[in-house]
Amino acid sequence: MPYPTGHRDQVRSRIVEGARRLFNRNGFESVSVDSIMAEAGLTRGAFYAYFESKSDLYAEILGCFTDPNWRSRWEGVDVDLASPDAGPQIVRAYLSQQHFDDVENSCPMVALPSDVARSDQKVKAAFENVFRAMVTVLGRDVKNTTQPPEDAAMAIAGLCIGGMVVARSLNDSRLSDRLRDAATHAALVLGGWERDAPTSPNTSPLAKSPVAVKRARQNMRRTTTRAKC
Repeated sequence: MPYPTGHRDQVRSRIVEGARRLFNRNGFESVSVDSIMAEAGLTRGAFYAYFESKSDLYAEILGCFTDPNWRSRWEGVDVDLASPDAGPQIVRAYLSQQHFDDVENSCPMVALPSDVARSDQKVKAAFENVFRAMVTVLGRDVKNTTQPPEDAAMAIAGLCIGGMVVARSLNDSRLSDRLRDAATHAALVLGGWERDAPTSPNTSPLAKSPVAVKRARQNMRRTTTRAKC
């Protein structure tokens, strides 16, 4: 019996989504084809009907800013890449608490840059294409006229990606939050969007994730306890 229309696309999507989660969680080298297919609920033999190698799959997963579904990847964060103010939306979303917390659904440029640096030319080319796509979207909305829009956009993209990479590498959650807030503000200033910048992490609607709220309540309890003492 033939498969229904769209079956192949659905299976391919399952493989890509499962691999994205595994790569983000464990890194490229630690994830096997067997584990990728198990995550998708398929057998190893089916993999090669869709991809020539793990590198080919990896290159497709890197399609963060070329994936039309990326805008809804983090719960509570809405990014419209076609909007005339997509630039500041991307900055806030990229450095948001939601993106910070949702490691499995990270943009692969944040989760996997060291893996890319050690990978073959195909993977590096895919990473470069996604970075260029991000720069193009950001550069479209740059209002700062002190430097070429593409230069400003590249710096903004570097702040977003690098800021999240470093923030996730810190043990101190308060320092991590401060870093993301500082990177957000600096990126918005670079883009000429500084009037839209939140005055503190707690005033940004993107900061109100369940984890952020929990941390705020814990901090309030600690402050109250000290005051009573």
